[in-house]
Amino acid sequence: MKRRNFITKTSMNTLALGLGIHSLAKAKPLNKPSNKTKISTAATKPVAICTWQFTEANATAGALLDQGASALDAVINGVAVEEENIKNTTVGKGGSPDREGNVTLDACVMDHTGNCGSVMCVENITNVAALARKVMEDTPHVILAGKGAEEFAVKNGFTAENLLTPESKKAYQEWLKTSQYKPIINIENHDTIGMLGLDKEGNISGACTTSGLAYKMKGRVGDSPVIGSGLFIDNAIGGAAATGMGEEVIKTVGSFLIVELMRNGMSPQEACEEAVRRIVTTNPNHTNFQVAYIAINKAGETGCYCIHPGFKMMKYANGENTPITAGSHLK
Repeated sequence: MKRRNFITKTSMNTLALGLGIHSLAKAKPLNKPSNKTKISTAATKPVAICTWQFTEANATAGALLDQGASALDAVINGVAVEEENIKNTTVGKGGSPDREGNVTLDACVMDHTGNCGSVMCVENITNVAALARKVMEDTPHVILAGKGAEEFAVKNGFTAENLLTPESKKAYQEWLKTSQYKPIINIENHDTIGMLGLDKEGNISGACTTSGLAYKMKGRVGDSPVIGSGLFIDNAIGGAAATGMGEEVIKTVGSFLIVELMRNGMSPQEACEEAVRRIVTTNPNHTNFQVAYIAINKAGETGCYCIHPGFKMMKYANGENTPITAGSHLK
């Protein structure tokens, strides 16, 4: 079956992978770069970065990269740690529900070939990043949504379960007393884990997964599952991921913008800063919400930046997993 390719129409071999949660596979050879792009053929030291201080998730991805896993395997296994963490109320099982009390999840993945997959408004399935991969690899589509995505998941061996935990249900019932929907500055109440990996083959892949804003309108979808907004990879250049107020990221197609800025000579750090500037210069209300970006290029250089202070990125490199405090537009 021909798979949908986001950048070029390319015929690809079937990857020898299952659901991707606990599997390892050798990465495919590096795509041939354009004449304008110089890429070293030397062995690459693996790097994993993720939004926020998700220490265990990033360490999981980094360890897999050190063992020779592909970037795609590493990031999907990494974000699965938070999808399965019921104490995290912004990702996966235990995520905060929408206004009707239903937990709905969004996710996307993108690999080094430019292939991508996405799922939106999925109920009852915890590992939606792995599900997005399944869409990418085993269907002719890029996006599946709602009940269709859930049915596809169950048919492909994913376990259906109630994602509303007693803790998230209690918080929802407390919210019902006022039912006020005023998205707060998204510093500690973050809503996404975006992860980027550079493997030993020099290939970059990424994953982004979330339960979205707490008590959102039914059917609301943010930037996380939108290729180019919540996540974008160009293996010849680098990758980027976003977190924060998804509506604002979508308006500037932020992750794609960062990769294009890197294509035109900016470092990952410079590109993240410029992407934030694009938002704050066009939206006078930027003091009321948070947006943050992370990025990596082919050399393994990384960057991160945000609107409000308080955002941290995890970086795994050379066997060390380190939190990095991002610079911010507002001081």
